Formats: sequence, C-alpha cells, structure tokens
Amino acid sequence: MADSSDKPKKDKEVLDLLDDSSTKLSRRERQRVEAAKVETVGEKKKAALDIFEEDGEKKKTSVIRKKGGLQKKLPTISKVLDKKSDEFAASKIAADLISPQPKDPKASDADEVEETSEAAEETQAPVIEGNVITIKPPIIVSDLADLMDLKPFQLMADLIKLEVFVAPHQAIEPDIAEKLCQMHNFVFEREKREKGGGVHKKKKKVKEPKAVENEPEEKLELRAPIITFMGHVDHGKTSLLDFVRKSRVTKGEAGGITQHIGAYRVEHEGRPISFIDTPGHSIFSEMRARGADVTDIVVLVVAADDGIMPQTVEAIKHAKKAGKTIIVAINKCDMPGADPTRVKTQLMEHELTPVDFGGDIECVEVSAITGQGMDELIALMALQAEVLELKANPRANARASVIEARIQPGKGPTATVMVQAGTLKAGTPFICGPFAGKVKMMLNDLGEKVKEAGPAMPIEVIGFAELPNVGDELVQMKNEKAAKKLSEERQLKNRDNRLQRPKKSRMEDLMAMVQGDTKVQLKLILKGDMQGSVQAIQNAIGEIKSDKVEPRFIGAAAGAITESDILMASSADAVVLGFNTKVETNAVRAAKREGVQIKLYSIVYELIDTVEEAMLGLLDPLTRETIIGHAEVAQVFKVKRGRAAGCIVKDGKVTRSAHARVLRGKVPVFDGKMSTLRRVKDEVEEVKMGIDCGIRLGDFDEYEEGDVIECYILEKVEQTL
Repeated sequence: MADSSDKPKKDKEVLDLLDDSSTKLSRRERQRVEAAKVETVGEKKKAALDIFEEDGEKKKTSVIRKKGGLQKKLPTISKVLDKKSDEFAASKIAADLISPQPKDPKASDADEVEETSEAAEETQAPVIEGNVITIKPPIIVSDLADLMDLKPFQLMADLIKLEVFVAPHQAIEPDIAEKLCQMHNFVFEREKREKGGGVHKKKKKVKEPKAVENEPEEKLELRAPIITFMGHVDHGKTSLLDFVRKSRVTKGEAGGITQHIGAYRVEHEGRPISFIDTPGHSIFSEMRARGADVTDIVVLVVAADDGIMPQTVEAIKHAKKAGKTIIVAINKCDMPGADPTRVKTQLMEHELTPVDFGGDIECVEVSAITGQGMDELIALMALQAEVLELKANPRANARASVIEARIQPGKGPTATVMVQAGTLKAGTPFICGPFAGKVKMMLNDLGEKVKEAGPAMPIEVIGFAELPNVGDELVQMKNEKAAKKLSEERQLKNRDNRLQRPKKSRMEDLMAMVQGDTKVQLKLILKGDMQGSVQAIQNAIGEIKSDKVEPRFIGAAAGAITESDILMASSADAVVLGFNTKVETNAVRAAKREGVQIKLYSIVYELIDTVEEAMLGLLDPLTRETIIGHAEVAQVFKVKRGRAAGCIVKDGKVTRSAHARVLRGKVPVFDGKMSTLRRVKDEVEEVKMGIDCGIRLGDFDEYEEGDVIECYILEKVEQTL
C-alpha cells in the first residue's frame, strides 16, 4: 500500500524536474504542493491580463518557429517550485524539446536561426522579414496581430489609446497600422499592387471579325455576277427584269413605278445571275447609290423615245464613282418616236462612248414588250461576267450587305441581304450595325426556304433583334454571346454620342432668339413598308426649302401604324403619314378618339406634294397695304360732334370703306378707319380725283389746313415657303 501511495503520477514526473533522490518530499509536503497548484478564477484573470513581468519588461513570446510552419509552446511550470528551480527546469525542458541529444550550445542556436529563416522563405502568407511587416489592404486587426505574434486584444488595447475603436475582425487604416507597428518595434510596409492589377477581372473587348482582302487563290471559287438595273423613272427597268425573270413585278407596284429596291436570282444556261432593281424616282438617290456599291455590272436603261433624263445622269455618276462596268440598254425601241441614235449621241456628252462610235460602252437596243434584243442583252451580261472573273471564298467568315429592311407580320424585323463573302447558314449568330441576331430562317426571291446562301446570292433573313438600317453590313460572329456583347457596346457608344453631341450656336439662331422669330413646325410621324423607303421620304421632305416652316419627324420607322403611334401623335400634335402600309384596328379606334389625322399613300410624289401643301397651310396670310389715293385738307369745319375736314382729292380716289391716316409734314399723326365721307350734304361711298369732299376719321378732331389724308386698303396675300 505504501508503494502505491508513494508512487508519483505522470504529471508529477513532468513537473518535477529536479532529479535528486536525496531531497525526496514527504507525503504532507507533496499535498501542500498539489494544493498550491490549484488557481482561483481571480488569479487566472489576473494572469491573463498581466502583459508585463514584475520587472516592468515586456513578456517575450514563447513561440518557436519550426520548418513547415509548426509551432510548439513550453508548458507552464510556475507556481510549483520556487523561482530558482523554475528557471532551471524551464531551461532543461527547452533543451530537451529542441534536441534530445546534448549538443554544443552555439551550434544549437545556429540551427534554430537557420530553421527560422527557412520557414520564413517557404511560408506563402505575408511573413516578417526581420522587423518588417508587409501586408495588403484591407488590414484586419487579427491578421496584423498574427504577423506580430500578439493576441488581438493586445492590439485593441493599443488602438484604444489611439482613440480607434474597432473589433478584431474589422479593418484599420494603413497609417494606424503603421503606428501600431512602431509601438511594437516593427517597420510597416504597405504592399502595392502592380499597375493594372487588382481584384477586378480584366474585360475582354469583343471585336468584329475583319474582312480578308487578299484571299489565297486556291481558296477562291467562281461566283455569280451581281447586275443592277439603273435609270430614270418609267424607262422600263423593272419591265426588262420581268422579261428576264418571266414575272410581273411592275403590275404590283402602285402607279406602275418601282418604289423599293429588289434583289432576284435567275439561271442562264446553267449559270446563276443575281439582279438588283433600283427605283428611278428622284428621291431614291440613296437606294441607287447602294445598288451601285454592291454590284459588279450596271445596266443603264434609257428610253429611246425620251432620251437621257436627270436620274439617268445621276445613275451614271453613281456607276462611275463605284468604278463598275456599264452596259447601256436602249429600251422602248418599238415605240413610234424611238430614236436610238439620239440616245447614243447624248451618252457621249457624259463621257460614255458607244462601241458603234469607237468607244468601249456596249449599247443594246431592246424592247421589254416584244422581247427585241433581250437574248443579246443577257448574252452580253454573261460575257462581261466571264471577262471580270468574279471569285469569292465560300468558306470564309460570312458577310452580307443589307439592301432593304422591313417589319412583316408573323416574322418580325426582316432584311433582304446580298451575300458578299462566305456562306451564311441557318442558326448563324451575327452582328448588323448596332443590333445582334441569329439566322432563324432564310428565304430566296421565290419565297422558298434555303438552309445556306453562298456568295452573290440574294436572300431574305429572319432573326434580327431590331430592324437594321439599310446599307449596314451583316457579319458572322463566333457565338451568340459575343454578338450580344458587341451589340451592347455599340448601342452604348451610340447613346453616349447622342448625349455628348453639343448644339452649336449659329448667328441666325442667336438673331432669331433676340427678335423672337421662330419657325413654325410641322410635326410628322412617318410609317412605311420598307426601311429604305422611309429614309428616302425623310430625305425628300427634309430637302423642302423654307425659311418659315420646318418639318419635324417625331418618329419614322418601317411597319404598320399602331396605337402607340396615334397616342404619340396626339401628345405631340402631329400628323401620321403612312406609305404602302396598313393601320391596325386599335389604331383606328384611337385615332377617332384622340382626333388624330391619318393619311395613307401608295405613290411617293403624292405624299411629298401633300406635305408641301400642309406646310403652306400652317403659314398665316400676309397683310399688305395698298395706297389708293390722297386728299388735302383745304378748310376745317365745326360740326355737331366735333370737327370735319373739307378736302380736295389730289390723286387716286377716296373710299368710305378704306383706312386712312393723317400726314402732317409727312409725319403720321392719326391712323384709323374713315367714319364719314360726304359730297356736299350726301353720304357717298367714293370720291374721285379733283372733287372736293368732307371727311371725318374716327374721333380725330385736330385737323389743320395743309394736312394730307392718305387713303389705303389692306389685302391678305398667301405666303410662300
């Protein structure tokens, strides 16, 4: 029993570092030591809050950094033995933990320094190099305390002295962190990010694929020629194309004239040919320019009985500017007044010399009604296409030019495009101007579905997010996400340009503001069937010159007239114009309810004439003064209600209904209506030159001999634009 009771416990062996059998403690003494080890709650709090030793020096940390980031702490051995024994026991335990075998003290210290430096190099977190602390913002209190081998509450105590109150998980400013480091003998160094670096992800800018100008010859293949018919209105362009296509497009056009741009494809001797038909009216200049840009050969149609007209000259300029091959088709040779020779002579005036006159311009005499010369014209177009050796790469990135655009019921925004390069397939994502889209369906000129369209093939594309602008280029994108992102960038850029565009002051505007002279505005909302037609009508109305009335478009777009258009017109007091479009049922009801005027047209020049008349109707008639005679005051008479002037008419005549003014030394002293005109004692309506009369003007009584009474009438004259 004595052996079991006297046997020391395992913990006792760890704490009893004095290996001296001669000084073995008795049982009572061991009980006293055990009792002394028990700490009260108050003593534990005091020990935890005691930052400094009794001698006033700061406690040194007991952390020893080992390789691999492991840390070991010495067990607490105070309050068991006396002070001298504690110091000896601590030094012995530290020696055993560092090295179980006895070593040279100097060598042991060197090994510890080497291990500490290696651990600092291998640690990936921010480390202390000497007394330098490097940390990135935000600087958290607990993270800074770990780098300084302190407890967070120790730094919080220092922060309270600096009048900074934060929690351990909160951040502090770099200058406060620098003061804390100085208080604990550390050097604070703020880590700087590299230029352009940081937590923000660098955005990749989406770019439109560039067109390859010089393709390798082995990748190029022959393509169909693109031929455009151009000329003056009613010279038979569409009729010639109808003969080639065996169709009747002209009969479907209002007034028998083409008012849209169309693209078609025909087969001639097994080879495809693409045709573009352009309008001939004067307002469709931009359409003719677009047709000349995308074409390879221009067929200039001139009527044999009419000769070269203004739009013919314009078509010649467009073809020359685009550098295209020109073939002249002299149409209507079956008419009685046809004179092809006169047409050829007129061509020479515009630097187009026919082959018959020793030049290089091919001229063919044709008739769309009888078919005269049509075979020769088609053969000539095919020959010119072979000479040009037109080639394209069908495997390149698809690109197409928008020829016409419109909104169709059940299809949404659609566009007629001419493929320039590559092959456009169903499901292809694309960007067209500022709008993105995906090819949902493609239709050829006969309305048949096609799965793909190669170079020089006209097709109707369905799948636009918004209605594109005519003349824009449709470009195939890598994926739908890239197309939408590029669309957002372009729309944002366009919006910024509109907002940042400053309004420049002109001298005329400043003078108008001073004088209060502002133009009368004719507010219009224009809806058409095609985007190209809408733009052409806008340009034509904008070219109406007027210093008094200004046409202003509240809205202009392709599509049917909707209820929202009527409500917009009602709020802006505008007139709704429709060109080859329809009015929705809800819009008709809204127009009756709001009292909005809707005018529909199918012929373009009728619309332009109506707008001019409406602009004239907004102008109030001018009042013009016309002098009809003068009378001189010879004597002044007193009458019952004042005074009257006895006058002699010097020139012209004086009438009872006219206006009159009194001139005294060429200075007017009164102006008003004539109240009395008498001849002797009778009231008369008119007194002619050389006859005396009595005159009273309103309430004026201050007549003097020698005054001149000028008689005049006011006429209303309609203003001009």
